[in-house]
Amino acid sequence: MNEVEAIKAVQNMQDYIEINLCNSITLKQLSNAAGYSPWHAARLFKEVTGKTPFDYIRSLRLSKAALILRDKDEKILDVALDFVFDSHEGFTRAFSKEFGMTPRKYIKNTPPINLFIPYKVFNTYQSLKKGDNDMNNNQKTKSVFVQIIERPARKVLLKRGIKATHYFEYCEEVGCDIWSILTSVKEALYEPIGMWMPKHLIRKGTSEYVQGVEVPLNYSNIVPDGFEIIELPPCKMMVFQGEPYDDEKFMDAIDEVWNHIDKFDPTIYGYNWAPDTAPRFQLAPMGYRGYIEARPVEKAN
Repeated sequence: MNEVEAIKAVQNMQDYIEINLCNSITLKQLSNAAGYSPWHAARLFKEVTGKTPFDYIRSLRLSKAALILRDKDEKILDVALDFVFDSHEGFTRAFSKEFGMTPRKYIKNTPPINLFIPYKVFNTYQSLKKGDNDMNNNQKTKSVFVQIIERPARKVLLKRGIKATHYFEYCEEVGCDIWSILTSVKEALYEPIGMWMPKHLIRKGTSEYVQGVEVPLNYSNIVPDGFEIIELPPCKMMVFQGEPYDDEKFMDAIDEVWNHIDKFDPTIYGYNWAPDTAPRFQLAPMGYRGYIEARPVEKAN
């Protein structure tokens, strides 16, 4: 079995888990999805994801359950049963072990927690193996939608890196689980973002690229270890959104939007670039909506 076949087998198991998360899942069912023996399927899954199949399933169920407890007025027992836990007590033990607090305490305070957000292993593998950009082989002109949005005065809960100038360097410096904590923030004004900080917001010895989530000025919840809160003034952002794309081609999609931005003249909209007024930011690449990035602007004189 070659590397691609192994990665595809694990992706098939991930897909099966996602579809059947609220049902009982056996190793035999996962092995059927993978096309290998139960022992071999379990070994492959652990090698590729770093978790056993059932640790992976448990963490994913608990994270999905936590979001329901955060956002909906549901009874703990009902949520536990929905995610295939046998009892309130069993769910509470598992939840406490995963997040360091009981479900009841979480409902009361809803602090940021480290959610488990798995990555599609085959899509990630394809992107990392891609190496050379093949955009030159496809010269088809693609559309990029442009609009102006206004951000109010707000705070940002963020974690800095050391020298990172982009996402992959950031992950190497601080890890890739920051997004899961940001996603858990109940008070978030918008979804989490990756940001390139203007010079005046970069602290000595910290990175240009950071990850964070915007929250209201009155945010007063827990600030996780290693994170900090800063305030940002109101600003205008020019948002660029590319066409939908296949998830495994997200690097191409980002490059297409960046190339468009490099050639774009904001004065046609009556604006100038204003890189010192706010962080430039990107949303998580999701193929169905196209790559989205925003850059600060100000009204032209």
